[in-house]
Amino acid sequence: MTGVPSLKARLDAGERVLGALLRAPGEELVEMAAVAGFDFLLLDGEHGPADVVELRRHIAFAAVHGVPVLVRVGSDEPALVLRALDAGAQGVVAPHVDTPDQAAALVDSAYYPPYGHRGFATYGRSGRFGLVSPDEHKQRALAETLVFGMIESPEGVRAVTEVVGTERLDGIMVGVADLAASSTPEDPPHAAQVSRVHDELAAQGRLRMDIVNGRAAAEASFADGAQLVVYNLTATIMGHLADLQTARP
Repeated sequence: MTGVPSLKARLDAGERVLGALLRAPGEELVEMAAVAGFDFLLLDGEHGPADVVELRRHIAFAAVHGVPVLVRVGSDEPALVLRALDAGAQGVVAPHVDTPDQAAALVDSAYYPPYGHRGFATYGRSGRFGLVSPDEHKQRALAETLVFGMIESPEGVRAVTEVVGTERLDGIMVGVADLAASSTPEDPPHAAQVSRVHDELAAQGRLRMDIVNGRAAAEASFADGAQLVVYNLTATIMGHLADLQTARP
């Protein structure tokens, strides 16, 4: 929405924000999260449906309520990065960014030249269907686009200094489930690997996004230094449903 600070501007100003990760397609879930007062939505195109038409609808529904959207794309999906940003997403989150080359390729897919190779167009939602001048559109994209990678393996933890230092990579979300699944007894303990990434983010002044399953964990993440916290909405809904069904006599 015009005149409303972007999510990146709010983060640059020091605000800490709370979001919801949506995997199940459904405009009503988008609206419910927006009406409930979340600061942003993270739409899941990796483990959820990557249908671009549904994605566009969800971004548009969120925009009605002034809620910015990030999109989690799949691994090495520059075409989906392009389409998500063209549809009006304010940024992308990419999984399995475990090497400096993968981080650089992600940034390259999200930015227009000279900083990347995103295809240029002003006639989508992000360009107000052609009513924005090319220069204005280009400058706004440069100022407002957020790019997050996900470190999800011991390899990524070992390369964290170089990955986090990638130019124009705004931050990292640790994929805690994948990191645990890919770790071996020879790797450092899970908590130590997560802390290693978080410490590097703090040292380099990059943004940290945590994914959590409940309010207590969200509060703990903010207290520990996360700038963005996102609820795994599937987990929270299923936890609520599982609790409700215990009311049987």
